[in-house]
Amino acid sequence: MASYKAPLREINFVLQDVLKVGRLAELDAYQEATPDTLSGLIEEAAKLIEEQLAPLNAVSDAQGCRLENGEVTVPDGFAEFWAMYRDAGWIGISQKEEYGGANLPYTLAKVLEEVLCSANVAFALYPGLTQGCFEALEASASDEIKQTYLPKLATGEWSGTMCITEPQAGSDVGAAKTKATPQDDGSFAIDGGKIFITSGEHRMADNIVHFVLARLPDSPPGVKGLSTFVVPKFLVNADGTLGARNGVTTQSIEHKMGINGSVTCVLQFDNAKGWIVGAPNQGIQNMFVMMNLARIMVGFQGLGQCELATQNAIRYALERKQGKAFNGKAEIVEHPDVRRMLLQMKATTEGARVLAYETAMYVDLARHHADPGVRETAQDWVDLNTPLVKAFCTDSAVELGSLAIQVYGGHGFIKEHGVEQIVRDSKILCLYEGTNGIQAMDLVRRKLMLHNGRLPGRFFAAVRADLASDGPQALTAPLKAALDALEGTTRWVQETYKSNPDDAAFGCCDYQRAFALTYLGWSWLRMVRAAEQSGDAGFAQAKRVTGEYFATRLLSQVPALLGNVRESAAPLMALDAELFAA
Repeated sequence: MASYKAPLREINFVLQDVLKVGRLAELDAYQEATPDTLSGLIEEAAKLIEEQLAPLNAVSDAQGCRLENGEVTVPDGFAEFWAMYRDAGWIGISQKEEYGGANLPYTLAKVLEEVLCSANVAFALYPGLTQGCFEALEASASDEIKQTYLPKLATGEWSGTMCITEPQAGSDVGAAKTKATPQDDGSFAIDGGKIFITSGEHRMADNIVHFVLARLPDSPPGVKGLSTFVVPKFLVNADGTLGARNGVTTQSIEHKMGINGSVTCVLQFDNAKGWIVGAPNQGIQNMFVMMNLARIMVGFQGLGQCELATQNAIRYALERKQGKAFNGKAEIVEHPDVRRMLLQMKATTEGARVLAYETAMYVDLARHHADPGVRETAQDWVDLNTPLVKAFCTDSAVELGSLAIQVYGGHGFIKEHGVEQIVRDSKILCLYEGTNGIQAMDLVRRKLMLHNGRLPGRFFAAVRADLASDGPQALTAPLKAALDALEGTTRWVQETYKSNPDDAAFGCCDYQRAFALTYLGWSWLRMVRAAEQSGDAGFAQAKRVTGEYFATRLLSQVPALLGNVRESAAPLMALDAELFAA
C-alpha cells in the first residue's frame, strides 16, 4: 500500500529559504503569520492528515460513494475526518475572522492543500470546493448573502459546490440553458440540470451551498447572458436555522476512473429557490473569481500527487533488491535507469513546488500589500502563473504516477501496492476546471497579450536579473539558452497570433510546457543557491545534483519544444476531417 509522510523539510526550505515567506508577516493583514508560526501550523495539520486521512486513501478508492433514495453515502471514515478537520479550524484557515475563519495567509491554505491531496485527493475535494464557494460569494455577493452563508462555509458546518457544466455545455460555458425566473419575493426559481458536480450531495455537512450559473429570461445569448445564484440544499430561515429541503435532487452519481471517494453528481434543479449573486448578466465574471482560484487549487492537487508518487518510488527503490547494478549493489536505486526515473521525479516535484508556492504567495501580496504598484505586479504574476500551475503540475502528476509504476515494475500494476491509484486519481486533474489545452490557449491568447505583453516581460526581467549573479554553470547556461529561446518565441507569438491563429493554437501546449520548464529552471537555480547556504553538505549536494539533472535532461527540451511552436499549422488544419477515419 502506498504510504505518505508530509515532506516538512522540503516545504519549509521552499517557503523560508527560497521564497522568503517572512515577507507575508510584514503585511498588516498577516502580522502574526511569522515563519515559525506557519511552520508549526503546517506540522500540526500534517500530523492529523498523516495519521487519520492517509490510511483512508486505498479504502475510499475501493468503496467509492453510493446513491440510495437520493442520499449519498461517502466512504468509511470520511465523515469522521471531516468533523476532525472542521473542528480543528483547518477548513477556514485563510478566511476572514469576521466570518469565523483564522485570517491566515492563502499560502498556508495551499500548502495544507498539497498535504491533504497527497494523503487523499478524493477527500480534499470536499473542503476544496467549500473554500472555492466561499471565495466566490465573498467577492460578488450582497452583504445579506455573505452574512447568511459565509460563516457556515468558513467553519465547515456547511459545504459548497460550483455548478457550471451541463450536458451540452462543457467547455462552451455560454451554451448553458439552466433558467432563473424572478419571483415576487426577490428570489429566483432555478430550473435545469447540471452534470459533473463535485461534492454535490453528501451528509458530512448540515447544508450544501450551490453556486449556480443560470440564465435570466431576458438575457442575451452566450456568455454575456449568464448570471450566478446561490442555491442551498436546505433553505435558511431568517434566524439562520435550516428550513425545508430545496428543489435540488441528485439524479445519479458518476462511476469514475479515479477519485472514487469524491462524489460526482448529476443534479436537477426543479423550481429550486435561489438568490442572485452580483449583477445580472455578470455571471461569467463572478464564476471566474472561483474558477481562477480553483485552477490554482487543482494545480496543488497535482503537486500533492507528484509528491505521493515520488516518495513512494524512492522508498521502494531503496528497499527493493533485484539483480546487481554495475557497482555490485542489489537495491534497484543503484540501477542507472531507475536512478534516472527517480531524479526526474524529484526534479519535477521539487521544482513544481516552488512554482506553486510562489504563485500562492503572489495571491497574498496582490490582495494585501499596501503599495498599489506591488499589488499590480503580484496580480500579473498570478495571472501568468495560473495556467502554468494548473497544467504543469497536473500533467506531471500523471507522468510521475506512471513513472512510479515503472519503478515498482510488475508490482506497480497490482492494486495492493497503491501506486496505480495515483495515475487513476490524477488524470481528472488534467481535465476539470478547464482542460490543460484550454490552459495553454489561455496562456497564449490572453496572458501573453495582456497590458501589451507586460506579464511575460516581468518574468524575463526577473530571470535575467538572477542570471546576472554568480551561479553554477551547469544550471545557468541551459537556463540562459532556454530563456533566450522562450523570449524570442514569445515575441513571435505576440506578433503573429492574430494573422496566424491556428499556428499559435496548434503550438500552445508545447509553448506552455516550454514556459513551465523554464520557470522550473529558474526555480532550481534559486533552490541550489539557497541549499548552499543551508550548512548541510548532504542536502546541498542532493539539490545540486538534482538541479543539474533538471537542467541537462529536462530544461534542455525547451528549444526543441519552441521549434514545434513556430511550425506552420496550415497543412495540418487543411486535412479534411473525414480523412481521420480513412
